[in-house]
Amino acid sequence: MADFNQGLNFADALQRCHMIDGAGLAWIEEPIVYDNLDGYAQLAAELKTPIQIGENFYGPRDLHTALQRKACDLVMPDFMRIGGVTGWLRGAAVAAVAGIPMSTHLYPEVGAHVMRVTETAHWLEWQDWADPILQQPYEIRDGQLHIPDVPGGGLEWNDDAVAAHQVEL
Repeated sequence: MADFNQGLNFADALQRCHMIDGAGLAWIEEPIVYDNLDGYAQLAAELKTPIQIGENFYGPRDLHTALQRKACDLVMPDFMRIGGVTGWLRGAAVAAVAGIPMSTHLYPEVGAHVMRVTETAHWLEWQDWADPILQQPYEIRDGQLHIPDVPGGGLEWNDDAVAAHQVEL
């Protein structure tokens, strides 16, 4: 996977993405600014490597529009922008109808749950950033995430750790 994080103009993206197209990457992620759907459509049409976008979909309609415009091969919505769990589930339905694989962006503790009900679930992006302040962090074992067998989302704050990291302003 290669993530350009929207750092290239279209001409540079076209040149660089063609240069790495045969490298066996799982995807090329957001080489150009997120709202250049025409540019993404051209990249997706010209490259063999899948194009992944979606961190900046502001609601399921943006996901739908990108798929209508053939601007990507894969989608990776962010919970904060897609509309939380409800927006995710609506976007997942759109991706499922289109047969487009869907991965998560950040918030893995929430993503782990919704991926289980996402028809075209692809990759769970994992960061352990919240582990130091959780009572029982999710465990990765044998390459798989193991969600605690507790009610709800399985997340409870470690109040002592949270207090130790508070900053008075």
